[in-house]
Amino acid sequence: MPSTSRRDQRTAIACALAHNYGGVVTRRMLIKAGVTKKDIETEIAVGRWRAAGRHTVVILGSPLPAWTASPRGSASDRPLLFAPTRSAMTARVGLDATAVACFWWALWETGGRGVLDGSSSLLVHGLTGFVPSVIDLSIPPGAYFTVLEGVRVSRRRDSGEFAARGIPRTVPEVATIRAAQLAASDRQAALLLCMSVQQRLVRPAELLDQWRTIRRSPRRSLMGSVILDVCDGAHSLGELDFAGMCRAACLPEPRRQQLVRRRNGSYFLDAEFPGGLVVEIDGFQHFVGMAPIEDALRANDITLRSRRVLRIPVIGLRTDGPAFMAQLRRALAT
Repeated sequence: MPSTSRRDQRTAIACALAHNYGGVVTRRMLIKAGVTKKDIETEIAVGRWRAAGRHTVVILGSPLPAWTASPRGSASDRPLLFAPTRSAMTARVGLDATAVACFWWALWETGGRGVLDGSSSLLVHGLTGFVPSVIDLSIPPGAYFTVLEGVRVSRRRDSGEFAARGIPRTVPEVATIRAAQLAASDRQAALLLCMSVQQRLVRPAELLDQWRTIRRSPRRSLMGSVILDVCDGAHSLGELDFAGMCRAACLPEPRRQQLVRRRNGSYFLDAEFPGGLVVEIDGFQHFVGMAPIEDALRANDITLRSRRVLRIPVIGLRTDGPAFMAQLRRALAT
Protein backbone atom coordinates (compact mmCIF):
# COMPACT_ATOMS: atom_id res chain seq x y z
CA MET A 1 0.00 0.00 0.00
CA PRO A 2 1.28 3.51 -0.79
CA SER A 3 0.81 4.74 2.78
CA THR A 4 2.88 1.86 4.13
CA SER A 5 5.61 2.51 1.60
CA ARG A 6 5.74 6.18 2.55
CA ARG A 7 5.91 5.32 6.24
CA ASP A 8 8.73 2.87 5.62
CA GLN A 9 10.56 5.53 3.65
CA ARG A 10 10.43 8.18 6.36
CA THR A 11 11.31 5.57 8.98
CA ALA A 12 14.42 4.63 6.99
CA ILE A 13 15.36 8.31 6.63
CA ALA A 14 14.91 8.95 10.36
CA CYS A 15 16.91 5.87 11.39
CA ALA A 16 19.76 6.76 9.04
CA LEU A 17 19.91 10.29 10.44
CA ALA A 18 19.70 9.11 14.05
CA HIS A 19 22.51 6.59 13.59
CA ASN A 20 25.24 9.02 14.67
CA TYR A 21 23.21 10.81 17.34
CA GLY A 22 22.34 7.99 19.73
CA GLY A 23 18.88 7.53 18.23
CA VAL A 24 17.69 11.14 18.20
CA VAL A 25 17.38 13.79 15.47
CA THR A 26 16.09 17.32 15.12
CA ARG A 27 12.94 18.34 13.31
CA ARG A 28 15.06 20.48 11.00
CA MET A 29 17.18 17.47 10.00
CA LEU A 30 14.08 15.45 9.17
CA ILE A 31 12.49 18.25 7.12
CA LYS A 32 15.73 18.88 5.24
CA ALA A 33 15.86 15.16 4.38
CA GLY A 34 12.35 15.23 2.91
CA VAL A 35 10.15 14.30 5.85
CA THR A 36 7.28 16.77 6.13
CA LYS A 37 6.06 18.46 9.30
CA LYS A 38 2.81 16.52 8.97
CA ASP A 39 4.73 13.24 8.75
CA ILE A 40 6.62 14.09 11.93
CA GLU A 41 3.45 14.94 13.84
CA THR A 42 1.80 11.76 12.58
CA GLU A 43 4.64 9.55 13.81
CA ILE A 44 4.60 11.31 17.18
CA ALA A 45 0.81 11.07 17.47
CA VAL A 46 0.76 7.30 16.92
CA GLY A 47 3.67 6.79 19.32
CA ARG A 48 6.33 5.55 16.93
CA TRP A 49 8.43 8.66 17.58
CA ARG A 50 8.51 10.93 20.62
CA ALA A 51 9.07 14.65 21.02
CA ALA A 52 11.77 15.60 23.54
CA GLY A 53 11.49 19.36 23.63
CA ARG A 54 10.99 21.86 20.82
CA HIS A 55 13.68 20.54 18.50
CA THR A 56 14.50 16.94 19.37
CA VAL A 57 12.64 13.91 18.07
CA VAL A 58 13.28 10.52 19.64
CA ILE A 59 13.21 7.67 17.16
CA LEU A 60 11.65 4.46 18.44
CA GLY A 61 14.17 2.38 20.38
CA SER A 62 16.32 5.30 21.55
CA PRO A 63 17.17 5.06 25.28
CA LEU A 64 16.78 8.82 25.84
CA PRO A 65 15.20 9.16 29.32
CA ALA A 66 11.59 10.33 29.58
CA TRP A 67 12.56 13.31 31.76
CA THR A 68 14.11 15.03 28.72
CA ALA A 69 10.63 15.57 27.28
CA SER A 70 10.06 18.50 29.64
CA PRO A 71 12.34 21.34 30.84
CA ARG A 72 10.95 20.63 34.31
CA GLY A 73 11.63 16.91 34.30
CA SER A 74 12.25 15.12 37.56
CA ALA A 75 15.84 15.44 38.78
CA SER A 76 15.48 12.08 40.52
CA ASP A 77 15.56 10.41 37.09
CA ARG A 78 19.01 11.72 36.27
CA PRO A 79 20.91 8.54 37.20
CA LEU A 80 19.40 7.13 33.98
CA LEU A 81 21.49 9.66 32.12
CA PHE A 82 24.43 7.30 31.74
CA ALA A 83 22.88 3.87 32.06
CA PRO A 84 25.17 0.97 31.08
CA THR A 85 23.07 0.01 28.04
CA ARG A 86 25.24 0.02 24.90
CA SER A 87 24.40 -0.18 21.23
CA ALA A 88 26.37 -0.86 18.08
CA MET A 89 25.81 2.68 16.86
CA THR A 90 27.73 4.18 19.80
CA ALA A 91 30.24 1.47 20.69
CA ARG A 92 32.89 3.13 18.57
CA VAL A 93 32.69 6.35 20.59
CA GLY A 94 33.07 4.57 23.91
CA LEU A 95 29.77 5.96 25.24
CA ASP A 96 26.44 4.25 25.78
CA ALA A 97 23.57 5.29 23.55
CA THR A 98 21.83 7.11 26.42
CA ALA A 99 24.79 9.43 26.97
CA VAL A 100 25.17 10.23 23.28
CA ALA A 101 21.45 10.98 22.92
CA CYS A 102 21.39 13.12 26.08
CA PHE A 103 24.40 15.15 24.99
CA TRP A 104 22.88 15.96 21.60
CA TRP A 105 19.52 16.70 23.21
CA ALA A 106 21.16 19.15 25.63
CA LEU A 107 23.05 20.92 22.83
CA TRP A 108 20.00 21.21 20.59
CA GLU A 109 17.42 22.14 23.22
CA THR A 110 19.49 24.83 24.92
CA GLY A 111 19.77 26.73 21.66
CA GLY A 112 22.54 25.13 19.63
CA ARG A 113 25.28 27.63 20.55
CA GLY A 114 26.98 25.55 23.23
CA VAL A 115 29.71 22.93 23.48
CA LEU A 116 30.11 20.16 26.02
CA ASP A 117 32.46 21.13 28.81
CA GLY A 118 33.84 19.82 32.09
CA SER A 119 33.17 16.19 32.95
CA SER A 120 30.65 15.87 30.10
CA SER A 121 33.40 16.67 27.60
CA LEU A 122 35.78 14.27 29.36
CA LEU A 123 33.26 11.44 29.02
CA VAL A 124 33.23 11.89 25.25
CA HIS A 125 37.03 11.93 25.26
CA GLY A 126 36.97 8.55 27.01
CA LEU A 127 36.79 9.14 30.78
CA THR A 128 35.62 6.06 32.66
CA GLY A 129 34.70 5.44 36.29
CA PHE A 130 32.90 8.77 36.82
CA VAL A 131 29.16 9.48 36.63
CA PRO A 132 28.23 13.20 36.53
CA SER A 133 24.95 14.45 37.97
CA VAL A 134 24.44 17.11 35.26
CA ILE A 135 25.43 17.82 31.68
CA ASP A 136 27.85 20.76 31.49
CA LEU A 137 27.76 23.18 28.55
CA SER A 138 29.64 26.40 27.79
CA ILE A 139 28.11 29.12 25.62
CA PRO A 140 29.24 32.56 24.40
CA PRO A 141 28.40 35.54 26.67
CA GLY A 142 25.52 36.98 24.66
CA ALA A 143 23.99 33.73 23.45
CA TYR A 144 20.36 32.97 24.27
CA PHE A 145 19.73 29.59 25.88
CA THR A 146 16.83 27.63 27.31
CA VAL A 147 17.09 26.47 30.92
CA LEU A 148 16.76 22.67 31.12
CA GLU A 149 16.55 20.28 34.03
CA GLY A 150 19.79 18.31 34.29
CA VAL A 151 21.84 20.79 32.23
CA ARG A 152 24.26 23.35 33.71
CA VAL A 153 25.16 26.19 31.35
CA SER A 154 28.19 28.45 31.90
CA ARG A 155 28.69 31.67 29.98
CA ARG A 156 32.32 32.09 29.01
CA ARG A 157 34.07 34.89 27.18
CA ASP A 158 36.30 32.27 25.67
CA SER A 159 35.12 28.66 25.60
CA GLY A 160 38.63 27.67 24.59
CA GLU A 161 39.68 25.32 21.84
CA PHE A 162 37.10 22.66 21.11
CA ALA A 163 36.77 19.52 19.03
CA ALA A 164 34.43 20.10 16.09
CA ARG A 165 34.23 16.48 14.93
CA GLY A 166 31.59 14.36 16.60
CA ILE A 167 29.89 15.92 19.61
CA PRO A 168 31.13 19.54 20.00
CA ARG A 169 33.26 19.59 23.13
CA THR A 170 36.20 21.36 24.72
CA VAL A 171 39.64 19.79 24.38
CA PRO A 172 40.76 17.52 27.27
CA GLU A 173 43.10 19.97 29.02
CA VAL A 174 40.41 22.67 29.11
CA ALA A 175 37.69 20.20 30.10
CA THR A 176 39.81 18.73 32.92
CA ILE A 177 40.41 22.05 34.63
CA ARG A 178 36.79 23.15 34.27
CA ALA A 179 35.54 19.80 35.53
CA ALA A 180 37.64 20.28 38.67
CA GLN A 181 36.42 23.86 39.10
CA LEU A 182 32.78 22.77 38.80
CA ALA A 183 33.18 19.68 41.00
CA ALA A 184 30.85 19.21 43.95
CA SER A 185 33.74 18.98 46.44
CA ASP A 186 37.51 19.31 46.73
CA ARG A 187 37.76 15.53 46.84
CA GLN A 188 35.86 15.22 43.56
CA ALA A 189 37.98 17.95 41.99
CA ALA A 190 41.18 16.09 42.90
CA LEU A 191 39.67 12.84 41.63
CA LEU A 192 38.87 14.31 38.21
CA LEU A 193 42.37 15.78 37.86
CA CYS A 194 43.95 12.45 38.78
CA MET A 195 41.69 10.36 36.56
CA SER A 196 42.24 12.52 33.49
CA VAL A 197 46.02 12.14 33.73
CA GLN A 198 45.95 8.52 34.87
CA GLN A 199 43.65 7.50 31.99
CA ARG A 200 45.87 9.45 29.57
CA LEU A 201 43.11 11.72 28.37
CA VAL A 202 45.43 14.68 28.80
CA ARG A 203 49.20 15.00 28.75
CA PRO A 204 50.75 16.40 31.94
CA ALA A 205 52.60 19.14 30.05
CA GLU A 206 49.39 20.27 28.32
CA LEU A 207 47.49 20.33 31.61
CA LEU A 208 50.23 22.40 33.27
CA ASP A 209 50.32 24.84 30.34
CA GLN A 210 46.55 25.26 30.45
CA TRP A 211 46.59 25.77 34.23
CA ARG A 212 49.11 28.59 33.86
CA THR A 213 46.57 30.50 31.74
CA ILE A 214 43.95 30.44 34.52
CA ARG A 215 43.85 33.73 36.41
CA ARG A 216 40.97 33.04 38.78
CA SER A 217 39.74 29.80 40.26
CA PRO A 218 37.57 29.06 43.32
CA ARG A 219 39.96 26.20 44.12
CA ARG A 220 43.22 27.79 43.08
CA SER A 221 45.30 26.57 46.04
CA LEU A 222 44.03 23.00 45.95
CA MET A 223 44.09 22.63 42.17
CA GLY A 224 47.53 24.18 41.84
CA SER A 225 48.92 21.70 44.35
CA VAL A 226 47.16 18.66 42.88
CA ILE A 227 48.11 19.53 39.31
CA LEU A 228 51.77 19.77 40.35
CA ASP A 229 51.45 16.45 42.17
CA VAL A 230 49.95 14.57 39.23
CA CYS A 231 51.93 16.26 36.46
CA ASP A 232 55.39 16.79 37.83
CA GLY A 233 56.34 14.38 40.60
CA ALA A 234 59.92 15.67 40.73
CA HIS A 235 58.63 19.02 41.99
CA SER A 236 55.96 17.69 44.32
CA LEU A 237 56.30 19.17 47.81
CA GLY A 238 54.53 16.29 49.57
CA GLU A 239 57.21 15.52 52.14
CA LEU A 240 57.86 19.18 53.00
CA ASP A 241 54.12 19.81 53.24
CA PHE A 242 53.81 16.84 55.56
CA ALA A 243 56.48 18.17 57.89
CA GLY A 244 54.72 21.53 57.99
CA MET A 245 51.42 19.82 58.79
CA CYS A 246 53.09 18.00 61.67
CA ARG A 247 54.30 21.29 63.12
CA ALA A 248 50.85 22.87 62.69
CA ALA A 249 49.26 19.90 64.51
CA CYS A 250 51.82 20.17 67.36
CA LEU A 251 53.26 16.77 66.49
CA PRO A 252 56.99 16.00 66.47
CA GLU A 253 58.66 16.79 63.19
CA PRO A 254 59.95 13.63 61.51
CA ARG A 255 63.40 12.87 60.22
CA ARG A 256 63.29 12.83 56.41
CA GLN A 257 65.05 10.69 53.82
CA GLN A 258 66.71 8.23 56.20
CA LEU A 259 68.80 5.68 54.29
CA VAL A 260 67.98 1.99 54.82
CA ARG A 261 70.31 -0.65 53.38
CA ARG A 262 69.27 -4.16 52.43
CA ARG A 263 70.89 -7.08 50.67
CA ASN A 264 69.71 -6.26 47.16
CA GLY A 265 69.96 -2.49 47.41
CA SER A 266 68.88 0.44 49.55
CA TYR A 267 66.04 2.92 49.85
CA PHE A 268 65.13 6.13 51.67
CA LEU A 269 62.37 6.51 54.24
CA ASP A 270 60.18 9.53 53.54
CA ALA A 271 59.54 10.27 57.22
CA GLU A 272 60.55 8.49 60.43
CA PHE A 273 59.34 9.17 63.96
CA PRO A 274 60.73 7.98 67.32
CA GLY A 275 59.58 4.52 68.29
CA GLY A 276 59.90 2.98 64.84
CA LEU A 277 56.96 4.66 63.13
CA VAL A 278 57.54 5.25 59.41
CA VAL A 279 55.31 7.36 57.15
CA GLU A 280 55.56 6.96 53.39
CA ILE A 281 54.24 9.84 51.27
CA ASP A 282 53.09 8.36 47.97
CA GLY A 283 53.23 10.78 45.06
CA PHE A 284 51.22 10.21 41.90
CA GLN A 285 54.07 8.27 40.31
CA HIS A 286 53.64 5.58 42.99
CA PHE A 287 50.43 4.40 41.32
CA VAL A 288 51.81 3.97 37.82
CA GLY A 289 53.29 0.84 36.21
CA MET A 290 55.30 -1.43 38.53
CA ALA A 291 55.59 1.18 41.30
CA PRO A 292 52.90 -0.43 43.53
CA ILE A 293 54.90 -3.68 43.58
CA GLU A 294 58.12 -1.90 44.55
CA ASP A 295 56.25 0.04 47.23
CA ALA A 296 54.77 -3.17 48.65
CA LEU A 297 58.19 -4.85 48.81
CA ARG A 298 59.64 -1.83 50.59
CA ALA A 299 56.74 -1.56 53.06
CA ASN A 300 56.97 -5.27 53.85
CA ASP A 301 60.72 -4.97 54.39
CA ILE A 302 60.16 -2.09 56.84
CA THR A 303 57.52 -4.10 58.72
CA LEU A 304 59.81 -7.10 58.97
CA ARG A 305 62.34 -4.81 60.66
CA SER A 306 59.83 -4.43 63.53
CA ARG A 307 58.63 -1.03 62.42
CA ARG A 308 55.15 0.26 61.68
CA VAL A 309 54.29 1.88 58.36
CA LEU A 310 51.58 4.44 57.57
CA ARG A 311 51.04 5.21 53.88
CA ILE A 312 49.60 8.58 52.85
CA PRO A 313 48.87 9.45 49.19
CA VAL A 314 50.04 12.98 48.55
CA ILE A 315 46.60 13.78 47.13
CA GLY A 316 45.23 12.70 50.51
CA LEU A 317 47.23 15.48 52.16
CA ARG A 318 45.32 17.92 49.93
CA THR A 319 41.81 16.53 50.39
CA ASP A 320 41.80 14.68 53.75
CA GLY A 321 44.76 16.11 55.66
CA PRO A 322 43.04 16.29 59.09
CA ALA A 323 41.92 12.65 58.88
CA PHE A 324 45.44 11.41 58.09
CA MET A 325 46.94 13.60 60.81
CA ALA A 326 44.46 12.12 63.29
CA GLN A 327 45.66 8.63 62.35
CA LEU A 328 49.26 9.74 62.81
CA ARG A 329 48.44 11.16 66.26
CA ARG A 330 46.90 7.80 67.26
CA ALA A 331 49.94 5.93 65.98
CA LEU A 332 52.34 8.15 67.91
CA ALA A 333 50.24 7.75 71.05
CA THR A 334 50.54 3.96 70.91
